[in-house]
Amino acid sequence: MSKYNHFEELPVWQTAARLYNLVLDLLESDSSEFTPGFRGQLDRASLSVSNNIAEGFDRVTTSELLTFLGYAKGSASEVRSMVHVVWERPPLLPLRTRLQSIHDLAESCVRQIAAWSTQIDEGKVQGKRHLTAPLKRQRETRQAAEAIRLNFLRSLAPSHPLYQSSEALTARGEPASRRAPAKISYHLCSVCEITVNHRLHLS
Repeated sequence: MSKYNHFEELPVWQTAARLYNLVLDLLESDSSEFTPGFRGQLDRASLSVSNNIAEGFDRVTTSELLTFLGYAKGSASEVRSMVHVVWERPPLLPLRTRLQSIHDLAESCVRQIAAWSTQIDEGKVQGKRHLTAPLKRQRETRQAAEAIRLNFLRSLAPSHPLYQSSEALTARGEPASRRAPAKISYHLCSVCEITVNHRLHLS
């Protein structure tokens, strides 16, 4: 799955932006063929697609993202509906090619948004920032195990054989010594994770 840092990088946002510009081109060059209400509604609906994608992308929670994607999908469907409503009007026959292009871009937005929403629902990482519950528990277990390991290393007495190990020195914030590091990481971390999981089970 591709990663995007800004909404402008999203292919679906770029499609929505093209959609709005096609609508603007149509309304600015052939506005006399449409009623003021139709022009205003088509303008708002087409702009709403890209705006809602952008706002949803920059929201914090997965549920907010999905909500705004739903708004964007609904707006794109509204554009398609408006094109269908006027499709058979004789005065608009010369504009059918442009109306078809608008319809096709709106339909593309609907498909992309639907696929993105499904991917979010089924993915391990939901939305931009929130892990699913199992992955969150795994992360918390690793973090707790690391905290136990560091506390153990910091509490070693100077007479302990691991006191001068590179990991103990690092845990205490001291410069690492030149002696070979004691190989304790894997065993100690495993013990810490067992301890954490045992505590979680008891609680």
